[in-house]
Amino acid sequence: MRDSHPLLEMRSVNVHYGAVHALRDVDLAIYEGELVCLLGGNASGKSTTLKTLLGMLTPTSGDVLLDGEVVNDRPTSYLVKRGVTMVPENRRLFKRLSVRDNLELGAYLRKDAQGIAADMERVFDLFPRVKERLSQKAGTLSGGEQQMVAIGRALMSGPRVLLMDEPSMGLAPALVQQNFELISQIHEAGMTVFMVEQNANMALSIADRGWVLQTGRVVLDDTAQNLLAHPDLRTSYLGGGSS
Repeated sequence: MRDSHPLLEMRSVNVHYGAVHALRDVDLAIYEGELVCLLGGNASGKSTTLKTLLGMLTPTSGDVLLDGEVVNDRPTSYLVKRGVTMVPENRRLFKRLSVRDNLELGAYLRKDAQGIAADMERVFDLFPRVKERLSQKAGTLSGGEQQMVAIGRALMSGPRVLLMDEPSMGLAPALVQQNFELISQIHEAGMTVFMVEQNANMALSIADRGWVLQTGRVVLDDTAQNLLAHPDLRTSYLGGGSS
């Protein structure tokens, strides 16, 4: 049964970059335990949505709520401490640092040594290959291995919800399927996931629900199954098939 209130929510959110109206009355609700996705073409407002959820942008109007608390003016560090963490586009690892150092940086706001150690073991259980590469510099890993480390680093913050920005970006086609299997795996292990993607078919194949953004507005909001079956999803809303 779904919780009575969302874990993370946007209510009628508008965001401007100067005179540019980037998000227009956006409503989103992410419930604990879900894997949901936000789809859209270039310049649709996907990255702006993520930045707003993470406290990097403040709404012009409307509210962002975390567990029922309005967090519009809270800094990103507050949201991370409360359990909101992002896996950034293109992974953005510290390539000259070791895999271990990258993972430990994910826990930089935490003080609970036992909990950190337990989460490190959980990352190793999810991604045994990461444990094998602990002493390697992150920049020497394959694209798929770097994605595992990026997800592992995010999990080290002890998140309640994981925001993922274009997780298939920059990966070789052969690794895209593997990447979405990793995302499905962490979701099945109990993590709430909000994923921003252009690869609609892959994202919807593992998601529970989804939204489609077009020029800052939510134009579709439905179950993943229904969105996959939508006849005009790609041509009408995703820029004519860009992935």
